[in-house]
Amino acid sequence: MTELNERQAALNGAMTRFRIMAIYSGVMSLLLWFINVPTHYLVFESSHHYFVWIALVHGFTYPIYVLAAFHYCLKARKSLSSTILFILAGTLPVASFVAERRAIKEFKALV
Repeated sequence: MTELNERQAALNGAMTRFRIMAIYSGVMSLLLWFINVPTHYLVFESSHHYFVWIALVHGFTYPIYVLAAFHYCLKARKSLSSTILFILAGTLPVASFVAERRAIKEFKALV
């Protein structure tokens, strides 16, 4: 592993927490949008109770993603609009993966 510079070392913990929560939020959002919602409204309305846990888990853990994204943006000194976009990225199925990749790219570019 390469040596982290001073700026990266200060941001490393917040980056790790954000990455974990972005991936987790993305997976839960995919499950919510493509398994939970279709089974409830379109396919098997009577068997929706098998998938109700997806919405519950996503609902309880999304605030943790919001806190991780806010903490990362605060540490990285991002603008308000960028912070809002990072936080809202957890609501769309693939957007949190894109935000995580962008954060990694910016983290590696820090000098």
